[in-house]
Amino acid sequence: MNLRRWSSTFLLLTGLAIAQPSKQSSEFSGLAANTTVQVLIQFSGSVNSSLLSAIAGKGATNIRSFKHVKSAVFQLPAGIAKLIAALPGVKYVSIDRQVQSHDAVTNAAVNANLAQQYGWTGQGIGVAVIDSGVSSHPDLKTPGGASRIVYSQSFVANDSSTADAYGHGTHVAGIIGGNGASSSGAIKGIAPQVNIVSLRALDANGAGTDSAVIAAIDEAIELKNQYNIRVINLSLGRGVYENFQQDPLCQAVEAAYQAGIVVVVAAGNNGRDNSVGNQGYGTINAPANDPFVITVGAMNSGGTTTRADDIVASYSSKGPTVGDHIVKPDILAPGNLVTSLYVPGSTLAQEFPGNVVPPSSYGGTGNPAYLNLSGTSMATPVVSGAAALLLQQNPNLTPDQVKALLMLTATKTFPSLSTVADPITGVIYTDYYDIFSVGAGYIDVYAALTDSSAVTGLGGVALSPTAVFNSKTNTGVLVADSSPYASNIIWGSSGAWADSVVWGTTNLSGSASVKTSSGIVAGDSISWGDSISWGDSAIWSSSISWGDSSTAANAVGHGDREKK
Repeated sequence: MNLRRWSSTFLLLTGLAIAQPSKQSSEFSGLAANTTVQVLIQFSGSVNSSLLSAIAGKGATNIRSFKHVKSAVFQLPAGIAKLIAALPGVKYVSIDRQVQSHDAVTNAAVNANLAQQYGWTGQGIGVAVIDSGVSSHPDLKTPGGASRIVYSQSFVANDSSTADAYGHGTHVAGIIGGNGASSSGAIKGIAPQVNIVSLRALDANGAGTDSAVIAAIDEAIELKNQYNIRVINLSLGRGVYENFQQDPLCQAVEAAYQAGIVVVVAAGNNGRDNSVGNQGYGTINAPANDPFVITVGAMNSGGTTTRADDIVASYSSKGPTVGDHIVKPDILAPGNLVTSLYVPGSTLAQEFPGNVVPPSSYGGTGNPAYLNLSGTSMATPVVSGAAALLLQQNPNLTPDQVKALLMLTATKTFPSLSTVADPITGVIYTDYYDIFSVGAGYIDVYAALTDSSAVTGLGGVALSPTAVFNSKTNTGVLVADSSPYASNIIWGSSGAWADSVVWGTTNLSGSASVKTSSGIVAGDSISWGDSISWGDSAIWSSSISWGDSSTAANAVGHGDREKK
C-alpha cells in the first residue's frame, strides 16, 4: 500500500468521523420501533431526578446507575431512543454492546527480574483486574498464606459468583502479580507482591457487556482509596462504532483516568485481518482507541529470555484508530505463549488441554499450576505490572507520568520488517515495524525504573497523538497535545516518538513528520465497527465478525502459531 492509497484511506476515515452528528448510535436504524433493547445513556453533566423522570416518561426503565461514570443503563423500545437523545442533558444513547476477552521468559524479556532484584515488587499497590474473575491460587498469596485477592465482586448479569469459570482473569492476574509459589519462584509475574482487586465482568465464555464493564470501572473508582487501586487492567474490548468522545466504554475509562488511575488496555488481536484489504491496519479495539489510556500490542518473545530474537506478533492489532486516527498502540509487551496461572475445570483449561504446562517442566510435582495463553490480553498485564512497580517506587506519579515513562524508556530499535508463515494454513504474514504497529517501542521495565532523568519536569497530559495525512506532500503529521509537556518531552526528537520509530524528522512544536519505510501505514475501506472482532478470539481468523462467540471460543489461547 503506498502513501497515495493511505491518503484516500484517511479521507474516507475522516469522513466517517465527521459524519457522526447524531446523539444515538447507528445500530438503532436496523431495529423495529417496538423492539425492546438495553441501552447506555450518557449524560453531559450530573444526573438529577428530573432528568431520570423525563427519560422514564418517554417509556424507558432504569436498570442500573453508576456513581462515578456519567451514564446509566435503561431498557426501552428502540423507537423512543431518538426522543430520549433529544432531551437536554443527554449526551449520547447507544446499545449495551457485547465485549469479549483477548512466565519466567516474559518476566526476563522485559527486564522485570532485574527490577525485582532491587526490591520493586508492587507491594502496597492495588491493581483492579476487570475480567472473568480471579480464582484463588497459591501464587496469589502472601508468604504467610493470606490471599492477595483483597476484594472480589461480580457484575455479570444473574451470576453473583466471583470465581473464574473462564480461566482468563486468573491468568491475567498471574502475569501481573504471581509470586511463583507453585514453581519455587521460577514462574513469576511482573509485580509479585501487588494486591489484586477482582471485578468480574465476563462470563464463563469470556463474554460480557458494555454495562458490566462500566459498572466494574465505576466500582474500581469507588474502591480506589480503600484498596489503593492505582491501576486498572482491561484485557477485553469490542469493535469501534463511534468516536471516542461518544463511546461509552471510552468515557468510562476516562473517568478512571480523571480519578488518578492508570488504565491499561489490550489493543486487540486483529493484526492478521485483511478481510477489507486493510492488512491489519485500523483494527485497534475500544476502549483501546482512547488517547488517555495505555494501549498495549503484543511481541513474540520466541520462548527465550533475550530480546534479540523478539518480533512483533502478527495478530497484534494496528492503528491508527478508526475515525479518530489516534496513533496506537502506545507500547508493546510479550504476549505470545505466556505462562501464567491455571484454573482447573475452567473453560479454557477444558478447551485447550495441550496448553497446560506439565509440572515436570518447572521442577514441580502433583497437579498442574500453569497454562500457556497468547494475545494482547497477555501483553496488557505485563504493562499493568510495570505500572505498579513505578507507582511503588514513586507513589506521586500521575497516570500521564507513568504512561510517559514507559513510552520514553521503551526500546525503539527494530528491524524494518519480519515475515512468518502459519504452520497450519501456510499463509505468510509480513509485519512492518511502523508507528502504527509498534507505537513508542518495546517495554523495558528496568529502564523505566532507573531512568531518573526521564521523570524531571514531567507534567501535563500524555495524550496519544493524532495522525493527519498531507496529500500534497505524501507525508503524515503527528498532532500532539499543545502543552509544553507533550511537545518537549513526549513528542520531541529524543522523546517517545523518536526518529527510529517515526522514520522522520521531529521538532518541538508538538508534531512529527512521518515517512514510512514500508509505505504501509493504514487500512482502507474501514467503516465503524466493520469486520472488527476482539481479543484472543481473533488470533486465527481474519474474518470473524464481532459476536461470533462459537468461533471466538475455539480460537482463544492457541497463541501465535507462527513461532512455537
